[in-house]
Amino acid sequence: MDLADVLLVLFIVVVLIVSLLSNLLVLICFIYSSDIRKQVPGIFIVNLSFCNLLLTVLNMPATLLGIVRKQQPFGDCICQTVGFLETFLAANTMLSMAALSIDKWIAIVFPLSYVSKMRYKDAVLMMSYTWLHSLSFPAVAMFFTWVGFNNIYASCTLHLQEETGRRQFTIFTVVFHFTSFMLSLVILCFTYLKVLKVARFHCKRIDIITMQTLVLLVDIHPSVKQRCIAEQKSRRQRATKKISIFIGSFIVCFAPYVITRLIELLSFVSVNYHWGVLTKCLTYCKAAADPFVYSLLRQQYKRALVNIVNRIFKRDLYPSSGHNSSLDTENDYCLQRV
Repeated sequence: MDLADVLLVLFIVVVLIVSLLSNLLVLICFIYSSDIRKQVPGIFIVNLSFCNLLLTVLNMPATLLGIVRKQQPFGDCICQTVGFLETFLAANTMLSMAALSIDKWIAIVFPLSYVSKMRYKDAVLMMSYTWLHSLSFPAVAMFFTWVGFNNIYASCTLHLQEETGRRQFTIFTVVFHFTSFMLSLVILCFTYLKVLKVARFHCKRIDIITMQTLVLLVDIHPSVKQRCIAEQKSRRQRATKKISIFIGSFIVCFAPYVITRLIELLSFVSVNYHWGVLTKCLTYCKAAADPFVYSLLRQQYKRALVNIVNRIFKRDLYPSSGHNSSLDTENDYCLQRV
């Protein structure tokens, strides 16, 4: 192996370890905390973590072996199964992120009717669609034997075996990425921009109330005023940063791979091996990042993890509660649901 291959192997190993541990923590929190299980977003998050965990356990090691051996790591049957799962899990994770964004959009834009608009039954129906959608494409690919080891990406994935089927494979690939990646991206942009608009409105209202209070407090120390103004600026930026992370991580991790797969369809274009493997590694990064983006950094999951650790050491310092104390103040309300 050359230096580039060694770096790619080390990169995948780090991503695999982080993804395995973080997604396991999310699933443990879901199993342990009744509060998380009661909430509708928990369905989307546990489905996302489950798919990421399967991708970590099955697909990442296969790609790792493909880079090391420079050839198909398993027999045809196992490689086709891994390729089937790669296509299925990629579509499922993207659509799960879109479902999560829809849930947040309803919770922020329609808070009074959220309970009636987003019920457990509705969440299960959404997840059922993502599974049917995700299963249909790899099933078609398996029927036409379009699943196998692709040397460009050093992984078992979609691969055109015979040149005679290029037109059908091209149509299939374009439709697959349009209905999975592009559909999810459009939903993410629409919902999160709507959420950002509402969050900015709430933050602006809080800023007005704060400034009116500061005007009335004539004797307040200048340093306190400066801290209040700094907090206003931080509050306005916080929602924008969160939305940027949600959408930006999706684009950075998936767009290079999808664009490369579409460019690859052109018969006169040759994709560089190291670039192909790197784009595949970026999609794996999303599996490692999702637990932190959507769950582990939130107060509810932090409390669940603390309770699990305390339970191990026979203590219970933070009893589980259905009430999220971080939402007690109006200052954080417009940001916590984002």
